Amino acid sequence: MSSTSKQPHGIFITGTDTGVGKTVVAAGLALALKAKGIDVGVMKPVETGCQLQNGQLLAEDALFLQKISGVGDDLSAINPYRLKDPLAPAIAAERDGVKIDLDVIRHVYLGLASRHEVVIVEGAGGLLVPLTERYFMADLARQLELPLLLVSRASLGTINHTLLSLHYARQRTLSVLGIVMNHTSPEMGLAEQTNKAALKRWADCPFLGAIPFMPVINRDTLISVFKSNLDLAPILEYLEGS
Repeated sequence: MSSTSKQPHGIFITGTDTGVGKTVVAAGLALALKAKGIDVGVMKPVETGCQLQNGQLLAEDALFLQKISGVGDDLSAINPYRLKDPLAPAIAAERDGVKIDLDVIRHVYLGLASRHEVVIVEGAGGLLVPLTERYFMADLARQLELPLLLVSRASLGTINHTLLSLHYARQRTLSVLGIVMNHTSPEMGLAEQTNKAALKRWADCPFLGAIPFMPVINRDTLISVFKSNLDLAPILEYLEGS
């Protein structure tokens, strides 16, 4: 893929809920695309629940993405907003006295997009998580003009959460590249065993893979697991065709 394309390339990683493993999927996707020779950037526009260390808020997810992807971009570009409380960004920002500006996020994103062939942008929670008083995560994806990659959990309830997320995305005319089911637990009950087939049956959306539970998450395990379990074809088609 040529890096001289007029239109910036990016993918917005969203989830059916919080704690579904968006950061793991974003990092794994970055490595999978890099293995294809694509220059990948990463971005976590807003991170909440940051711990205070040495007088500064530590954005663990953004640091993980930076480290795993091996990018040379400053953390301030990868993660322009760090907030203390583990809450929805709008609420955490209010408590920290911070104003989240979508135009600032877009400006930072375009800077990253000018340096990379594709930028993987990880949202916070799901599409209806409030980012500001008037804007939700779906609005950010729309403003950045990015297609979605929807991360779902494997456990009971994921069918409803996934179908609702897809329904809302379509209402907002957001393009969805596909679904990635992520096993965040080693449990393999009946729901975990059948939900993959269920989503393929009812989601009316490409199912790109089911990521198994990884007791240890590092660069080597991510490369191996995502190479074996992630179908990149719809993503590569989007990158080549847009």
